[in-house]
Amino acid sequence: MEQKNKKVAIIIAIGIIILAVAGYLFYRNEFKLTAQNKILTKNEAKTKVIDFVNNNMLQPGEKAEVKNISDENGLYKITIKVNNQLANTYLSKDGKEFFPRGSINIAEVEKMKKQAAKSAPAKQAPKSDKPTVDLFVMSYCPYGTQIEKGLLPVLKDLGSKIDFNLKFVDYSMHGKKELDENLRQYCVKKDFPIQLETYLGCFLKKGEGTEANCLKEAKIDGSKITNCMKKADSQFKVTTNYNNKDTWSNGQFPTFNIDKSDNEKYKVKGSPTLVINGTQIGVKPTNRSSEGLLKTICSAFTKAPAECNKKLSTTVPNPGFGYGSQAANKGGGESCSN
Repeated sequence: MEQKNKKVAIIIAIGIIILAVAGYLFYRNEFKLTAQNKILTKNEAKTKVIDFVNNNMLQPGEKAEVKNISDENGLYKITIKVNNQLANTYLSKDGKEFFPRGSINIAEVEKMKKQAAKSAPAKQAPKSDKPTVDLFVMSYCPYGTQIEKGLLPVLKDLGSKIDFNLKFVDYSMHGKKELDENLRQYCVKKDFPIQLETYLGCFLKKGEGTEANCLKEAKIDGSKITNCMKKADSQFKVTTNYNNKDTWSNGQFPTFNIDKSDNEKYKVKGSPTLVINGTQIGVKPTNRSSEGLLKTICSAFTKAPAECNKKLSTTVPNPGFGYGSQAANKGGGESCSN
């Protein structure tokens, strides 16, 4: 009898162990499944959207705020306010897909930003007697305006010793106003190339709303610019493509195809992109001072002129409009990129 009781006790103990192991495995699998498909709370969803919009979709000084959040068709419907305008956006409940206009994979964007921060050292441009300097920007990209402000004193000093070309990224991230300003700057450089730097120097102070005054300051005929813009708009289908979202880059951003062939040739991905003597040169925010840009360009001369010995400002312009500056060792965003 005693031996039989021992067998029963052993069987019961084994059964308890099996149940415990099974319970643990079930708990672990359930926990893993829940962790992999975590549903954000509404507060978490609001925080994620605001952080993403403020850090990736707005210019410095602009700020979005959430006005309302609700459930709709299995998504969070999040109403945000930017510049006194309301917009309805949607976020998948796991926080991975954001729908401001089309779909944005938040995890993929964050991955791309990390990869950009760890990018390889800048390439060295081939040397030439007269370097060709092509700068690709979006006219309202805060990092494009940053490098332009650093570059203007360099252009003034080097003058005709380099061949400078302002060009445009083949998509826009900052609305119709950017497409219009891209067209305006394209026409200024086309019809009034000598006055381009004066116009840019004025426009970069405050941006939107100063275009007409800046044309006057640069002694540019505004009516000729208007006519040029209409022709270019028609030729390159800028407004037509803006109104047809099927043509948008990745379904998210309207195209701007004036310099499309050069974008493809030099593998331009965002604003700013600097190309010297046909080679794309990475220019990190910490090297966008006038002094830093002068050294970068002067390294492409076969024999550097005396102007390359001039000492320019080592302070880095702030992103966006206005002529404030930041410490040369301060980090920050790299570019506006799709």
